Amino acid sequence: MSDPLSTLPGYLLRRASAAALAGLNRRLAPLGLRHVDASLLLILHSMPGTTQSEAGRLLDIQRANMVPIVSRLEGRGLIDRQKVDGRSQGLHLSAKGDALCAEVREEIEAYELALLAGLPDDMREGAVAVLDAFWRAAEALNVEAPSGEEG
Repeated sequence: MSDPLSTLPGYLLRRASAAALAGLNRRLAPLGLRHVDASLLLILHSMPGTTQSEAGRLLDIQRANMVPIVSRLEGRGLIDRQKVDGRSQGLHLSAKGDALCAEVREEIEAYELALLAGLPDDMREGAVAVLDAFWRAAEALNVEAPSGEEG
């Protein structure tokens, strides 16, 4: 049976994303992490002191959904909160979180290389640029006003 949606780029991106994330989650499971946990650890490694709200914006996760992620990682002793000002708290990796982050990076890099290796040779070099262009195009469409309305 042929998939009637297999010529739609958005559909293919969603399917590719779902498959890629499922594979990454399997690789991260022995570390007790999911891709969203790993992503937050990598962000905090690169940008210590990022607030929960800033991390949520970077990851495109709503504030209410960030709470259990941060709580879970904090409960495992992987991240700490430090006051930034009267109301805000910056998130930082603990020593344990920093050590785990190194393992996370290795797993993700190995998985990403395996994904790219699965592409035909002539498509590998431009694959990331094409995906980035699709992402930017979709983001631009998401901020445009619906037709017939002024923005």
